[in-house]
Amino acid sequence: MTEGGSCLLSSARQCPSPNQDRRPEGCEVDLLVLHNISLPPDQYGGPWIEDLFLNRMDPTVHPYFREVHQQKVSAHLLIRRDGELLQFVPLDRRAWHAGISSFKNRERCNDFSIGIELEGSDETTYTETQYSILTATTLEIMKRFPSINPEQITGHSDIAPGRKTDPGPAFDWPRFYASLKAEQ
Repeated sequence: MTEGGSCLLSSARQCPSPNQDRRPEGCEVDLLVLHNISLPPDQYGGPWIEDLFLNRMDPTVHPYFREVHQQKVSAHLLIRRDGELLQFVPLDRRAWHAGISSFKNRERCNDFSIGIELEGSDETTYTETQYSILTATTLEIMKRFPSINPEQITGHSDIAPGRKTDPGPAFDWPRFYASLKAEQ
């Protein structure tokens, strides 16, 4: 699934985002953060998530886009509702997904984390295919980064409480952890 040391997943469609940079020297990747995203909110499909992460969002297409089109954000990976996997940032580089954040008293989670976006919203049930692709992708990441284990997987809501709510109550954490255990 990975291509050499490049930290690109061969199962993912590559969409290189400019919203990335080098991780701090000596920083070990040991956290996986799960998010959700839909653009416009609660609408699925279309090129809008890619457009946001690639800095090409047209603010005239939808009123909500006027609020977000200038944000410089990215995630390492996106899992669409149909299971398509897109990679925006190599896993060894820093994506701009967590914002102001803290995990186990460590600030700046972007420095030491990998971010996976699920196309969805807090209240919309995620698809069977998304869970399947998320499990396979997470296991691949855990092989590549042995410091990431189930205790080092969290939601955006947990690293930015009060500011973020994703992946939301619709995300079935027990199911996800059970699928990781069953596949290991």
